[in-house]
Amino acid sequence: MELKTLDYSVAGGIARITLNRPAELNTMNGDFWPEMVRVFGAIADDMDVRCVIIASTGKHFTAGLDLKWAGQNALANHGGDLGRQREAFRRHVKVLQESFNVIDNCRVPVIAVCQGGCIGGGVDLVTACDLRIATADAYFTIQEINVGIVADVGTLQRIPHLLPQGLIRELSYTGRKFPAAEAAKWGFVNRVEDSQADALAAAEAMAQEICSKSPLAITGIKQVLNHGRDHSVADGLEYVAVWNAGMLQGEDMQQAVKAQMTRQSATYANLKA
Repeated sequence: MELKTLDYSVAGGIARITLNRPAELNTMNGDFWPEMVRVFGAIADDMDVRCVIIASTGKHFTAGLDLKWAGQNALANHGGDLGRQREAFRRHVKVLQESFNVIDNCRVPVIAVCQGGCIGGGVDLVTACDLRIATADAYFTIQEINVGIVADVGTLQRIPHLLPQGLIRELSYTGRKFPAAEAAKWGFVNRVEDSQADALAAAEAMAQEICSKSPLAITGIKQVLNHGRDHSVADGLEYVAVWNAGMLQGEDMQQAVKAQMTRQSATYANLKA
């Protein structure tokens, strides 16, 4: 797979996606958005993948949207009927949203590893992930308010499930930095490590632990959690009851129980493509 803004590899059940434009602060240009969709399409088709790590290069995780690209393309006025211009822009935003929807909807857990600044679109990206690990110098900024934009590719929809309303509104209205230590206090990041190497090692250890579990149970947990986030408690209970009624017919549970009783490690087959 030929990619311009990302590096992609799979080994040991872990897919590793790395933003690779450090000289441009890993800003999200026109190539980034479709490449993210392509990579997660490959993950969806690869049953060897049991966990994903998204990392970055250079001083900052990402400075967010490439404003030069946006000004030349997304925000440009191309003339003609105003209503049709705006309808086309709406479809453009929906295309960008899909680049992070694929993370949220990925069948396996996704871990983000953030160093330095995670700004604007970076927050949209990491809020679509299941888990977040940060370096001590990391910070998060809902930058859109600082450039006169309402964040529109996922932050305002997903962050209310991760942080209290008062804090969300403060961060969204002011665009202030949300440093790693404060983010950890509120549970936005799972852990803070001293360096990027330490953060990557922590993500690797977490991913390996996830990979050792039943892939059928892992994907079920993610499906049920995501469903519950968007539905009532009653709907969620019904969904998990139906899920387990359908899925607890395989060998994974038997192997897990046997492993527990014999104090051994279970080995689980991949899901079927």
